[in-house]
Amino acid sequence: MQSRTALAIFVLLAGLHLWPLSTAPARLSLNYNADAEYFAWALAWIARTLPTDPARLFEANIFSPEAATLAYSHPVVVPALVAAPILWIGGSPVLLYNVSLLVGLVLTAWTTWRLTREWTGSASAALVAGAAAAFNVHLLTRLPHITAAHAWGLPLTLLFADRLIRRPNGRDALGVAFAVAVTAGTSLYWLAVAGVIVAATMLAGRLGRGAWAVGGAALVGLAAALPLLLPYVRMAATGVRRPIEMVADFSATPAGYLTSTSVLHAGWSAPFFRDDVNVLFAGIAALALAAVGLGAIGSDAPARRRVALLVGLAATAVVLSLGPATAAYRVLYDWLPPLGALRAVARFGYLYLLAVAVLAGFGVAWIQRRVSPRLAPIVAAAALVLVTAEAWQGPVRTEPFTRVPPIYTLLAEPGEPVVLVEVPFFPPHLVHFNGEYVLNSTAHWQPLMNGTGGLTPLSYRRRAESFWFFPDDWAIDAIVAEGATHVMVHLEHFGDREREEVRAALLNDPRLRPLAADPLGHRLYRVVPNQP
Repeated sequence: MQSRTALAIFVLLAGLHLWPLSTAPARLSLNYNADAEYFAWALAWIARTLPTDPARLFEANIFSPEAATLAYSHPVVVPALVAAPILWIGGSPVLLYNVSLLVGLVLTAWTTWRLTREWTGSASAALVAGAAAAFNVHLLTRLPHITAAHAWGLPLTLLFADRLIRRPNGRDALGVAFAVAVTAGTSLYWLAVAGVIVAATMLAGRLGRGAWAVGGAALVGLAAALPLLLPYVRMAATGVRRPIEMVADFSATPAGYLTSTSVLHAGWSAPFFRDDVNVLFAGIAALALAAVGLGAIGSDAPARRRVALLVGLAATAVVLSLGPATAAYRVLYDWLPPLGALRAVARFGYLYLLAVAVLAGFGVAWIQRRVSPRLAPIVAAAALVLVTAEAWQGPVRTEPFTRVPPIYTLLAEPGEPVVLVEVPFFPPHLVHFNGEYVLNSTAHWQPLMNGTGGLTPLSYRRRAESFWFFPDDWAIDAIVAEGATHVMVHLEHFGDREREEVRAALLNDPRLRPLAADPLGHRLYRVVPNQP
């Protein structure tokens, strides 16, 4: 089977699992989830800024006037670049997101296929591994997280590191460096997972010449990604760190490895369900095939070493995903500063799912060798259907999207500097509701005091104490004092009674000069500074 054929199959599988989003990516969205809105904004910011003003890449327009606000979440530079032409030719940020999502899932499946084909010698068995690695319930539950879909640097790291262990050479060293660099440019979580893969591979290589080549190549990859990592290093140097109590709240549980949101599993697994970070069931078919792969390894030394490595990776992933519930994680949290940047450590569980997927490929390949050549493709096809059916979650939830409301384009017109505040200005525990505002800012790219992401700065928390009470006099006074030039009021976010109160309060307020309104409930005002 050629690589192009495998790629085409994974495109079809991605279309199936993303249906109906895949049928109309320009007019359907995942914007019911604030994370999807945030990442659509982030991808658009990167695609717009990187080619024209790379030095200001991290100086994004949210949480104004804070610095390096793109670093409040994952770098997502690689997910942005793989679909950036969509934005460059006039596509919307939502279309950019949807295309990047599909590309990420396909590349994750395809790179796992490449790894498994090389390790098992069976291209058709590798299809099962690719499908299980990319289209499992964990990743499909996290579609609003673009970083989750772009896990393809992980199987690449494993592929090139294994080659380098066997025979040190420059080409595979560059492969490791590339895989680590693209992972660093995608997700801090996946970078931590790649670190586990590198460390485990070095140990599997008994710290010989090939093992040190793997470590050196990984460092080269980190060095290449340093411009993207420096803002996070600087932030960590200021003392920003996830409290271990917060990490505990976003850790996996043993029950999470029995949790599934697929159509076939939803009934029996429902009692185990907690939230989307805890959905880690690999599937009955994948687990059964992985068990076959484990039990069928004979005397082939490379195969035994690879299977042992996969088992070690799976066990390590489970322990790390449980977070502070294990003594091992508590020790590592104290000794490894990068762990302090991670909140949802349940995502280490994806490495377990990747290991199970590749082991399932070993299982399919073993079965194929014991049936006639005519039946071998049928075995792989049946296994592929099983893992696909088990993971399918039914129609993807979507919301219609046409474009950002046109009223926002008024802020993009040349003229006086703009610093925008959108109200309601949500309190810190509801900061994710700003996702809509952040996405709407792609129509003008002006500084915005609202924002959302993995971190919420103190300046936002302080402003929310007053801005939240808009349109009270003292709240408007605070907005004026903070230097806002424009206010966008979302009447649609107020209840019927509150909406009338807001209208009445703003009717003749001299501090806010009305500029525009639209049928959706948006009201744009120019802030009139206090006169001396």
